[in-house]
Amino acid sequence: MSTLRKLHLGCGTDILAGWVNVDCVALPGVDVVHDLNVLPLPFADASMEEIKCQDVLEHVKYPPLLKECHRILAPGGKVHIRVPHFTSHANYIDPTHINRFAAKTFNFFVGDTYEGKFRGYYFDFKFATYGRKHITFPKPATLKICNSAMEWLANRSPRAQTYYELTGWSRLFPAMNLEVTLVK
Repeated sequence: MSTLRKLHLGCGTDILAGWVNVDCVALPGVDVVHDLNVLPLPFADASMEEIKCQDVLEHVKYPPLLKECHRILAPGGKVHIRVPHFTSHANYIDPTHINRFAAKTFNFFVGDTYEGKFRGYYFDFKFATYGRKHITFPKPATLKICNSAMEWLANRSPRAQTYYELTGWSRLFPAMNLEVTLVK
């Protein structure tokens, strides 16, 4: 009987004990060297209970990689994602970023959450639900109170996230990251 494992995709130098650490470069602590743009991933169907994609999806063609994550996740498994929010300055200073993300981006991959319907004609897989969707803000000393308040306001509801993104608030108080957990 095999036990489910935890997978850390695009780990770089952030090596996690007890996880299978994957990166395209053979850095110290990397367990599997694999280019995330080359699919399929070298893991069996439903073999993972958790997958971490932190600061990785902005660098790759992510819909096929999400499909692979879905394939290798066990039922009820979770993929934890952190990407720069589209208002983040990190999007524009890193020449390797090829994608931008908003609060509704991952709705395309989760059940019936995109404007009340699943866009199944785009993708042939879907996650059951969100475990979490949160916009984070930088906390420099000069803006700590303002950005903490904006983070609280922007994350009060999905509607508040949309309001933040569609108004001048997102330009006055640019976000840092979007953190999402998708549940199979």
